[in-house]
Parts: sequence; structure tokens; C-alpha cells
Amino acid sequence: MPDHAVSTDPAVQRQLDRLTMLSPGRDVLGLERISALLDRLGNPHRDLPPVFHVAGTNGKGSVCAYLRAAIEAAGHPVHVYTSPHLVRFNERIRVAGQLIDDATLAPLLAEVLDIAGDIAPSFFEVTTAAAFLAFARTPAEACIVEVGLGGRLDATNVIEHPVVCGIVQLGIDHQSFLGETIEDIAAEKAGIAKPGVPIVTQHYPAGAANRIGAVVRAAGAPWLAKGGEWDAVAYQNRIHYRDGAGQLDLPLPRLPGGHQAMNAALAVAMLRHQDAINVPPAALRAAMGWAEWPARLQHLNTGALPDLLPAGSDLWLDGGHNPAAARAIADFFRGNVPAGRPLHLILGLLENKDPLGFLKPFSGRMATVHTVPVPGHPHHAPAALAAAARSSGLGAMTADNPIDALDWIARHADRANPPVVLIAGSLYLAGSVLAANGTPPT
Repeated sequence: MPDHAVSTDPAVQRQLDRLTMLSPGRDVLGLERISALLDRLGNPHRDLPPVFHVAGTNGKGSVCAYLRAAIEAAGHPVHVYTSPHLVRFNERIRVAGQLIDDATLAPLLAEVLDIAGDIAPSFFEVTTAAAFLAFARTPAEACIVEVGLGGRLDATNVIEHPVVCGIVQLGIDHQSFLGETIEDIAAEKAGIAKPGVPIVTQHYPAGAANRIGAVVRAAGAPWLAKGGEWDAVAYQNRIHYRDGAGQLDLPLPRLPGGHQAMNAALAVAMLRHQDAINVPPAALRAAMGWAEWPARLQHLNTGALPDLLPAGSDLWLDGGHNPAAARAIADFFRGNVPAGRPLHLILGLLENKDPLGFLKPFSGRMATVHTVPVPGHPHHAPAALAAAARSSGLGAMTADNPIDALDWIARHADRANPPVVLIAGSLYLAGSVLAANGTPPT
């Protein structure tokens, strides 16, 4: 899917308009264009502070959030590059702890676009180059870089000497670019491995693990998989972590969902297997409560949208859009919504996502699905999505947008048993919801 962005700042919007006109209208993988572009810019990616490089299907952003929280808790300023943005393009580039401001962003994008010439870089490649320029020009002690798509051919993979790499949960997504099997996807993600650089991963099924092992060995990277060089388990409301340097007893993350404990543990393992910056145990503990990552099981308890629902209702937002994400989301609600309490799912999915795969974890629940379009992006028609929900054993109806769905839910709610509502299926949809709620990421 092509990226899109708009800005309320006229100078930034002029550059985003140029970017839309210049860039291919589709996702493009490969290192040739980004390498040529960076070369014209003086190769700023070679002047970054120590880089933490993170790949995977689900959880990359959360791991980046834990890394940032721990590094900042240790007193180190840190740059962060993530994607996509939810509301403002600026969210992708955090310079020494702060979202890049419009006055800096507009000339930075202009500089990259002015020099791009005949390279015809993609939206993501221009954004990556602009981020690296910003990071190279501003002092910081660390740099966190999230892979955009895949790993091996992702624009961020021009980073030649990260201090540590990480791979989070694997799942089936972006098959047209990464392959149809989990093994092929694993190999693409493992393509971020670099000679002599530790690559820290979760534990995977044998087929995926074997493919990762082959890629990592060919790259000459030390492979540190969960259950081997490090391990972690969550019980009694704590994370119990161990590696060769000893054991840690950490609080559970503040971010909701049982899956977040292992995302946090991976970030801890990455920090404990590098020696470029010092992050003491106290900072690791603090990170569990400091980390924030919007639109990932985010409880919306302030803003315009919760006020549309009856008192006592719960409104949640998650940008998960593939079957693995749906399983994690459904597990959370299975454990946190009492039996008999009404559950509503407001769902919009891009057209390249798997509706039945996303809905399957919710089947068997007493839930009503309200299907909506995803503004500005090719998406499954709400009527077709509702049919998929009914075929999964769920009640379903269409709505023009999430606000209309919330209005319907409010009109039909039992005030004595207020509903739980989840808006999910797309980060683009989640961004539009945060904008409508008046609570954009900061």
C-alpha cells in the first residue's frame, strides 16, 4: 500500500505534495535507491550514534518504545525512527527525545527531494533519508531504528554497523513482498543480521528458526535466541529474566496485553547484549512503566469519543491488522471482559489483509462487529467485511465511520450493563480515530 501524509503546516504540506508526486504509488523494496540518495546527501547514516535495529511482524514498535524508555531512564538522549505515523507525519522522526518540529521538517524534506533527481525514491526512502539527516546533525547517545517492511531489502538496512539487532514476533503479513510462508518471512526479517553484531530474537517454531539460523550464520552474526543465551517468563505479576550476566526481577509492563511482557523482555535482552551505552537495571525497571505506544490496546478514557458512550463503557483502540495481532487482542479481551458484558468490534481492514484470519480469534464470542471503511486507503468494502464476520459466527452490520458505529452502540446500550468497544484492524483507521478524539501522539 502506498503511504500518505497530510500536514496542517503549509511548508511541510508543500514537501509532502512533492513527495507524493515524485514517489512510486506502491511499496518498493531494495537498497539501490536509498543508497544512491544517501550518497548524494553525504552518507549521514554513517554518522549516527549507536543504532538499535528492530525487525519483525508484530511488536516492533512496542520493542522500540521499551528501548527508548529504558535508554532515556538511564539519562541518555536517543533518536527514534518508526513507521507508520498515526496522525502526523512528524511522529516517524523523534530527534533526541522530541518529535521533529515542522520548522525543521519542511527544509529537511526539501533538501532530500531537491537532491533526489532521477533516483525516484519511494515515500519511505525519502522519509528514511530525512530521518538519518536529522539524526546525524543532532547530538544523541543512541538511535533506535524500526524496520519498515521485511528487513533484508528494507531501506533501513543500509545501517552497516548497528550495536545490536532484534527480531520480534513473526507472522504472516505482506506476503506479496516477503513470501507466502512463515519460513520465507523469517528469512527476510533475519536479513538485518550483520557480521559480528548480536542479533537477539524470540523463540520460533523449528522451520522459522532454521531459516533464521541459516541467514544469521551466513552473515557471521552471533544469534541470541530466547531460551538459549537469554530467557524470560512472566508470572506472579513480574517478568523473571535471566542471561549470562545474571537475573532480573522486573515489573510487568504498563502497556496492556500479555504479549507485552515478551516484547519488553526482548528489549531488555537487546540492551543487555550491547556495550555501547550503559543502561542499569534501575532504568530497565523504570522502562516497564514509562513506555508508551499509542493505538496498541490503548484505553481511550479521555477525548471526544468516549463521551459518545454511556457512563461505565470502555473504549479501546488497536491498530492490529493481521491474524497474529488479532490473536493477541482477542486473548486480552477474553481475559478482561467479564462474561455477559456486551462486546462490540468496530473493524476496518485494508484490502490486502485477511478478514477471515483476523476474525477467527473472535469467533465463538458474543460480539457484534461494526464494519467501516478505512479513509483514504484501499480497503475491504464494509458489506463484504460484515459478510466475513457473519461467516465467522459473529453478528455484524455496516457503518459509514467509527463515530456512526459508536452512536448506534450508544443508542442500543443497556445502561445497567455498559458495553466494551474495540476499534481495530488498521493503523490508518486508528490514526483517524485519534485525530477525531483530539488525542494525537505527542
